[in-house]
This record gives sequence, structure tokens and C-alpha cells, in this order.
Amino acid sequence: MTILSVPTQQIYNRQEAFNPAGLSVEVTFSTGRKEVLDPEDYTLSGFAQGVVGKYDVIVTYEELTASFFAQVSATTVQGITETSIKVGNTAVLSGALSFVGIPFKNGMMAAFEVFNEAGGVNGRLIEYVNRDDGFFDAAVGIANTRALINEDKVFSLVGHFGTGTVSNTLGIIRETGVPMVYAATGVNVLYSERSPLDPVMPVQPIYLTDGRIMTARAINEAVYGANDDAALPANAKIGVLHTLTDDGLSIKDGIEIEAKTLGVFDNFTFSSFAAADTAALTTAVEAFRSAGVSAIIVASNQAPFKAAIGVMQTLGMTVPVFTSYVNADATAVDVATSYGFDIYTNAWVDIFSTSGQADLAIFAEAINNASFLSEGDKTLMLANSFAIAGYIAAMNFIEGIERVGTGTLTWETFIKAMESAPLNIPMGGTVDFGGGKRHGINAMSLLHYNIETHTFDKVREIETIDAIRA
Repeated sequence: MTILSVPTQQIYNRQEAFNPAGLSVEVTFSTGRKEVLDPEDYTLSGFAQGVVGKYDVIVTYEELTASFFAQVSATTVQGITETSIKVGNTAVLSGALSFVGIPFKNGMMAAFEVFNEAGGVNGRLIEYVNRDDGFFDAAVGIANTRALINEDKVFSLVGHFGTGTVSNTLGIIRETGVPMVYAATGVNVLYSERSPLDPVMPVQPIYLTDGRIMTARAINEAVYGANDDAALPANAKIGVLHTLTDDGLSIKDGIEIEAKTLGVFDNFTFSSFAAADTAALTTAVEAFRSAGVSAIIVASNQAPFKAAIGVMQTLGMTVPVFTSYVNADATAVDVATSYGFDIYTNAWVDIFSTSGQADLAIFAEAINNASFLSEGDKTLMLANSFAIAGYIAAMNFIEGIERVGTGTLTWETFIKAMESAPLNIPMGGTVDFGGGKRHGINAMSLLHYNIETHTFDKVREIETIDAIRA
């Protein structure tokens, strides 16, 4: 017995009775004949009206059974009126790391402003609220998330920010059912092979994938030697510096998996580090030099990465460095330093291709027309990768509500719209939530930091791990 299509409605509030409309069930007899059953031919069980929870609804036909997912939630939609859709996020908007959060917020606001000026969808404009977590403070981020859901009553979290905050609020998000579109982190707990109607919808590459791709690049790319065009020598050693935070450990997991997959794990040496412990970091890098490593992979976000390459420069290291896509921005390096080694980063955004250039022009127009930015800020945002990321997060959400269009907008209809087809990523490829996939983007390009222009220039196209290995 096969369920050809699930009911149109699968998420209910406490007052709603189960509605089987849209359910289609097919049986295959021993002769090979197939028949679509009439509703009176089978029974349904396992759903408890009015009782909050997740259910496997059992379809029974004679001795055969099959099941599908249904849920009763305390709330099935909030944050919408006849004229508005309220969304929000918590991000680092003050302190030393505000260089990440403020541009991200600006990119989102620019996209929403363009959407609103065009009239929105179905008479509704987007209302955006945001809260400051201070310094990537997970405790504040968790409190902010609860406030956004329970006090601000947002329809959706868009651009949910920070590894600590995201990791510790997935339970809250799934419990309430509020959609989360785009996590500004790639922590591995976001990954799910198949979870239909999961309100958690990550877009950025999962850090495990990030680590696998940077490892595949380090091993397979011809970027070594005096002319940066030689292959990695056979049995060459690679050093890995990783933080002990969720992002560093998540990336490290991917590095280990790829190194084992390629049969070279024994050539890897791992060392943990913290940005503030310069002495220990120096010892680790000195150990890599003594071991004769041919490359160093840095598994961390921006501040630790900058500290790591600073120590490498001080010690006169010359081997190439590979790192995460989160460090593909001039703010992650010291632009006053002419590094004595090549720096390569992953990147899931491509502004260099023909389509990427076209999307970049649309982004630039949104920034240049942003009513809330000064002329100086507009110039700063145009080349800022965090502003681009925020813009992409907002555009992903917009595509979802545009797919719902004039239909009834609920959390369920929105999530199903997001799962209905791959989502276009401005200046990138696609992300596919279909069938409950929660993988994030799984293909990236390779960038090289130019010490003269302080830009990250593309040296390899967007590719999957399989394509890099080939």
C-alpha cells in the first residue's frame, strides 16, 4: 500500500478536527493490479484531536498499513494581519562583532523595503523587528528568540543568528512551529536527511559540508609549489587548527570525515586553539612547522581565524591556508598585513558569473535605494559579504510567501510552499527542502585572498564534493 498524496492539511490547532481531504491511497494486489482506494475502503487511526503533539496517522486496509505525519499545535499561525507579515531575528548589533550583524540586518532591510515598495503579496507588507544579542551572547539570543515568538508574535524568524543561539533554540522553534528561514550559521544540528514540515529551514552550507569541501580542496587542488600550480605531494601532511566551539567542532567533523573518505586521515594533525591564547596558538603553529605540513586548515569563525593567521604571519609560515566560507570577507583578515602565504576560502555565493553579476546588480540597486542608509554606509554595504547574506535570507523568505500568493497563509502552507520546489539563491545556486530535506547548500566555489586589492577572488567554480574529487 502506498500513500500517493498526504492530506492538504497536516497541522491543526486544538479546535480543528482531522480533515482527510487530499489523501490518496493506492494498493497493489498480488496480480500486480493497482487500485486507488475510496475513502470508505480504509480506516484512519492515531490522531488525537485537541491534544498537542505529533502523530503518525495510520491508514489500514485489510492487513495492510501505511502512515503519514500530522500534528496538533497550540498555534498554527501568528504575526499576520490583512496588511502585514511580521518577521524578526536576533543578531549581534553592538560590540566588537557588530561588523557582522549590522550589515546582515541592513541587507535584510534593503530586500524588505524593495518588496514593500512593490506592494508586497496579497495586500501584505513585511514588518521587520530585530533584537540585539550584544556579543553573540547565546543566553541573550535565546531570550530574544523567546521574546520574538511570544511577545513580538513574529510569523517567521528570518536570518536566525549565531551558532550558540541557533543550536539552543531549535527545540523552541520546533515546539512552537514558527518557521525559521536561513540560519546565519552552519552548525551541524541543523542537518536533517528527511524531516517533512520541519519549520527549521537552513540555507547556508552546514559546517560539516564546509569542512568536507575545504578538505577536498586542500587535497585535490593544484595550488601548491612556487607557482601555485602544483598538486599536493603524495603523503603530504596537513595541519588543522580548530576551536572548541560548536562551529569549530562542526567543521572539524567534516574534515575528519573527508580525510577518512579519501584514505589520508593519518596525514592530518589536529590542534585546538582559542583566539585569546596566543602562546598556545604559537606552540601549535610551531608544531605544524616542525612536522613539515604542506597546508593548514583553520576550522573557526572570524575572530579566531584572524588570530590564527596573525600568528602564522608572525612566525613566517608560507604554506597555504584553507578556511570556512564564514571568513570570506575582508573583515576576517588584517588588510594592513601582506600575508606571506595564500589564503583560500570556500564560498557559496558567486558574484563573478554572468548570473551572479546580474543578481549583484539587483542587490546593489536595493542598497543604493535604501532609505535608511547614509551614502557612506551604502558604499560600505555594496561589497560586504554579510550584507549580501542578509539580503539572501530576506529574499528566500520572500520567495516562500510569493509561492503562497493569494492562498491562505499559515505556517503549514508557507513551509509546504518552501518544500514545493528548489529555492533560488541570489548570486548562488539553489537549496532544496523538498521531501523534508534540511541539508543546506552542498556546493561551493573556492576564493583566494588578494593582498593588494583586499578582495577574495574566485579561482574555482561552484562545485560539489564529488566534482572536486573528480
